[in-house]
Amino acid sequence: YPAEQGSGVPIRGRVWAKADHGSFEQDRVGVGAASASPPQGVEEGRVDFLKILKSANSIIPHVVLGSTILALLYPPSFTWFTTRYYAPALGFLMFAVGVNSSVKDFIEAIKRPDAIAAGYIGQFIAKPFFGFLFGTLAVTTFNLPTAVGAGIMLVSCVSGAQLSNYATFLTDPHMAPLSIVMTSLSTASAVFFTPTLSYLLIGKKLPVDVVGMMSSIVQIVVAPIAAGLLLNRFLPRLCSAIQPFLPPLSVFVTALCVGSPLAINIKAVLSPYGLSIVFLLFAFHTTSFVAGYHLAGTWFRKSADVKALQRTISFETGMQSSLLALALANRFFPDPLVGVPPAVSVVLMSLMGFGLVMLWSKKTQV
Repeated sequence: YPAEQGSGVPIRGRVWAKADHGSFEQDRVGVGAASASPPQGVEEGRVDFLKILKSANSIIPHVVLGSTILALLYPPSFTWFTTRYYAPALGFLMFAVGVNSSVKDFIEAIKRPDAIAAGYIGQFIAKPFFGFLFGTLAVTTFNLPTAVGAGIMLVSCVSGAQLSNYATFLTDPHMAPLSIVMTSLSTASAVFFTPTLSYLLIGKKLPVDVVGMMSSIVQIVVAPIAAGLLLNRFLPRLCSAIQPFLPPLSVFVTALCVGSPLAINIKAVLSPYGLSIVFLLFAFHTTSFVAGYHLAGTWFRKSADVKALQRTISFETGMQSSLLALALANRFFPDPLVGVPPAVSVVLMSLMGFGLVMLWSKKTQV
């Protein structure tokens, strides 16, 4: 595919260009049937424009960093994007993944219980251990308030983030269905794990709205992906027409999801405890990413796709639903300091996760 060679990111470019190639071919046939082909410059200009749109995903790490800086310097640029928009925004990202996947991909993902089990161990054993470790250090070594330590532990008790699915999609597109299955199952089981872990680590049993959490899964994950799959299956021409515009829109939505929590909680982040909290959460996310990567490397060392599995499970372990942790902190803890670590975590995990996307995408260019 010519578009694949010129995209600069072959593996990602192949996914976005897969359906588009058919539309390019159809345009050439249709024009040829009616009249002579358009001038070469016009055709090249149209293809270059589409290539620019499709390669927008490659700038996500830079956009995430830019949105972080903008939220710090001018919070009102993001404060309008309130929490009520988070679910539709994440749902749009899942729709973009569904458009570029097939039902067969998800069937194959379910047939890998070993990978799903590895994801569970990373999310609900390794990650809570690191959360307890750094939450304890926050109080005993850094002399931070107990509420801050509880906030760090709370971050480690929640399930994987939907952004991990999108990060996997950008790095290893064929692994995106597996990532989505792992995140969906961990989110569903968080109804049990999150209250239990919070009780064990923090000493406070959090009542979680089971119906609300399951409804959230359907709205944010299941319904958008199903819509994308159906569109891809039954309306391929419409699908190919909108595909080039999904990457830049996804970049914009991701920037909003990162900048908004930081802008809304800017006072707490810039509090006297802010720098220490950032350091501790950076250490927490780093160890979680590394643990997930090496866990998969040991577990699947004989697998042909071991590197892709390592990256996928690393994202699942290192990126968690900090927005859920923030909501739980605001609802069930009277001390507002408990909500500061989740707010910082949203930004840090996005910066680190999409930084890894940029690093690993270059390595997968074969």
